[in-house]
Amino acid sequence: MERLLCIVSRMDAGGAETFLMKVYRSLDRNLYQIDFCVSKKEKNFYEDEIIKLGGKMHRVSPKSKNFFSNFFGIRKIARDNQYKYVLRLSKHSLSSFELLAAKMGGAKIIAYRATNSSGRGAISNILHYIFRPLLNMVTNVKISPSTEAAEYVFGKKIVKDKKYFLLKNGLDIDKYGFSKVNREKIRKELKIENKFVIGHVGRFSKQKNHKFLLEIYKEYFVKNPNSVLLLIGEGELENEIKTYAKELNIFDNIIFYGITDKVNEFYSAMDFYIFPSFFEGMPNTVIEAQTSGLQCLISDSITKEAKITDKIKFKSLNDSSNSWSNEIVSSENRENAKKFLYSEGYDINSVAREFINIIFNNEKI
Repeated sequence: MERLLCIVSRMDAGGAETFLMKVYRSLDRNLYQIDFCVSKKEKNFYEDEIIKLGGKMHRVSPKSKNFFSNFFGIRKIARDNQYKYVLRLSKHSLSSFELLAAKMGGAKIIAYRATNSSGRGAISNILHYIFRPLLNMVTNVKISPSTEAAEYVFGKKIVKDKKYFLLKNGLDIDKYGFSKVNREKIRKELKIENKFVIGHVGRFSKQKNHKFLLEIYKEYFVKNPNSVLLLIGEGELENEIKTYAKELNIFDNIIFYGITDKVNEFYSAMDFYIFPSFFEGMPNTVIEAQTSGLQCLISDSITKEAKITDKIKFKSLNDSSNSWSNEIVSSENRENAKKFLYSEGYDINSVAREFINIIFNNEKI
């Protein structure tokens, strides 16, 4: 059996982590297994499932708190467990130090999967560009969910020379397809049977632009009071967003649901999907929403490769919240969306096979 060590900050219900779990569930675990190295001390959202599937959970100190403890901790894990294959999911070249530690611990296949197409600000971007040469030197397998993410993380030359792998954010298409049963069940559970439901799935972080999302909903609510905003996720800015919702006098019309392992059912309960992120690599949730046949309004800062079906409309973040609210319409013909995902190669089983070939059967290494 081949074992892959995957280094992530945490295995909670974020987009990159959720994609990794989709792949993990689809592997033949008699042949391939994934173990995880995290820096979160508390139990991770997917931890019980990982253990149940036969994976291991390793822990190290956060790099931001103790760089050397993090570095030598990863090196020891790689050495003691004799990991040949190591994968890091991240959006910043500073993660190259974690891969360097694993390499010093004996790992031979050093893989990196990009998760975003931009940094959090000027300083973050400067640091990324400074350490990007180290990342490209340490890694021998470069993976990205989109061209834009690859250009940001690895550089345009890597993309031009095709020295990276484009791995789509696959999913269980039938599971995420529209379901009338799930729609009725969730809407009854939330007591929103007769409401127009605007949805969003994402971590409460600056990147996701929740404040603007609330402003959009406020404009819509004034015109359509028989509506609710359904927010799935947790995060460091959750309390701040709740406070802002109260300031806008829309708090009682927002459902802060938290995280769930049945997010696929919630897409069916929604009527429209808004995703005004400042930046993304290739957003899982937008792919999932399209699979459910939802009309999606997303920021034009997101890669155009996110448009898999005709359900997507891009809009500038420079446009007013009222202008955004005027784009909200009811989703129709939702049952037909799945066929586009199959035809475009987003079925998780085919993506998992490609993942195996990239990581475990890469003849170029």
